[in-house]
Amino acid sequence: MNNKIVKQDLKLEQAWDKTFPKSGKVKHRKVTFATRYGITLAADLYEPLHADGKFAAIAVSGPFGAVKEQCSGLYAQALAERGFLTIAFDPSFTGESGGMPRRMASPDINTEDFQAAVDFLSTQPDVDPERIGILGICGWGGFALNAAALDTRIKATVAVTMYNMSRVSANGYFDADNSEKSRYEVKKKLNAQRTREYAQGCYEQGGGVIDPLPADAPQFVKDYYDYYKTPRGYHKRSGNSNDGWTVTGTMSFLNQPILAYSREIRSAVLLIHGEKAHSRYFSEDAYRDMSSYMDYRANKELMIVPGASHTDLYDGGGKNAIPFDKLEQFFRQYLKK
Repeated sequence: MNNKIVKQDLKLEQAWDKTFPKSGKVKHRKVTFATRYGITLAADLYEPLHADGKFAAIAVSGPFGAVKEQCSGLYAQALAERGFLTIAFDPSFTGESGGMPRRMASPDINTEDFQAAVDFLSTQPDVDPERIGILGICGWGGFALNAAALDTRIKATVAVTMYNMSRVSANGYFDADNSEKSRYEVKKKLNAQRTREYAQGCYEQGGGVIDPLPADAPQFVKDYYDYYKTPRGYHKRSGNSNDGWTVTGTMSFLNQPILAYSREIRSAVLLIHGEKAHSRYFSEDAYRDMSSYMDYRANKELMIVPGASHTDLYDGGGKNAIPFDKLEQFFRQYLKK
């Protein structure tokens, strides 16, 4: 049996098409790597211009529904300016990465995306495989924690403005729909959608961030619009900026919790959230859970950024809200030689 790891040939945009300016302090190139499910992922690699020896490395992804040309790339480039080799990757089924059909999500596959990034970094000649960290933003903050609970090669994990996608999918925002009856109605609707889509031979898109924006939209929806639908953060390959996930694309989150064993993470974890973020409870509860396990609580930390909303931590929100000094200090501490 031929069971080789095979990469697909992906068509990658070589022009700079990010939502943030290109830095003159780092080297940039496109790379690809394969997951154990045979999906080839596309990534931007950022490398400091001057360094001796092997790098500590960090894999970055998120938010949920975004692409590497948006805030994950911003984080990766900024950390490369501070001396780390970084990659910002598009998860499976999104952006420039492989996987069909498009705009699907999976608790397992998306956790594997981070592990495949660690595979790639661990085998690069200029990376120290004992000094690899990961950083997940929004929904990918939850996947980062799930990966850290599984992958002992990950020495430090940061989750920024985290969403627990399993929890919000199964319980609704603020756990307002946390009942068997509510979940049953959602599952009934999604399974009817599956039947219709299979009969018609194509999947339907669920829509990205709502547009036009209703006047009475909640503040966090207005914040999402301000990022994804305006020149501040719009990108043509971003699901959130355009037609979103497939309608059934996230249904497996309904009964597959991703943070079941996060308290068993032995490596260092930093959770960063905005004081005014609607999603703040996800990080607070994850931290409470992780720090409740006495054996591994000493290297777990929660940082609340004063005055910051959820999306302020995407790109600073014009407030310099992203605590890059803290990120550098954390990764230097836990990815040291």
